[in-house]
Amino acid sequence: MGRDTIADIITSIRNADMDKKGTVRIASTNITENIVKILLREVFIENVRKHRESNKKFLVLTLRRRRNRKGPYITILKRISRPGLRIYFNAQRIPRILGGMGIVILSTSRGIMTDREARLEGIGGEILKDWLPNITPPPLVDTSRGLPEMKEQKWIHEGLITESLPNGMFRVHLDNEDPILGYVSGRIRRSFIRILPGDKVKIEVSRYDSTRGRIIYRLRNKYSND
Repeated sequence: MGRDTIADIITSIRNADMDKKGTVRIASTNITENIVKILLREVFIENVRKHRESNKKFLVLTLRRRRNRKGPYITILKRISRPGLRIYFNAQRIPRILGGMGIVILSTSRGIMTDREARLEGIGGEILKDWLPNITPPPLVDTSRGLPEMKEQKWIHEGLITESLPNGMFRVHLDNEDPILGYVSGRIRRSFIRILPGDKVKIEVSRYDSTRGRIIYRLRNKYSND
């Protein structure tokens, strides 16, 4: 049985992070070189150089660290598709990692690329792995409007209602250009606040599901009387 080079990359980087090493060496193959190019372009690593030893080729990665903060830059590093269980998605169903803060790496008919590139190309492929940087998230709640603090860790985004769907659902286009499904909160229902296409809203997104969220506030429109 052949070696799983993708799993080797994940294990090597994870072990280097645990040991607080600045560099990690991995075997140089076509697939590892393509993945490393993506990591370098997406600024998940700082640098890469080629190394040759005993007629074997290696890639030496310089890992990225959080400046002025403890801990590694990459917090979630997960192998999705495995040799014994291949997982494929079409372009419409490629998962988003926390609303686009992380990346998914796919193997497609046009080569290895990120989830954003695959959506732009309109093609799907095999989900190889996902990466999430260790970044400071947006505020969990917007206290300026007197909203209650949530127990579960969530993010607040602003977005535009683009379409009204059945059963109180809406299609929302976030400011970071990610489309998402939204449903109105109980507070909005009790206040009889109408949500219509073209309205700007605040939507609360769970860290565990970035494909849908709860509409918690309708931003005031200067042309509106209510």
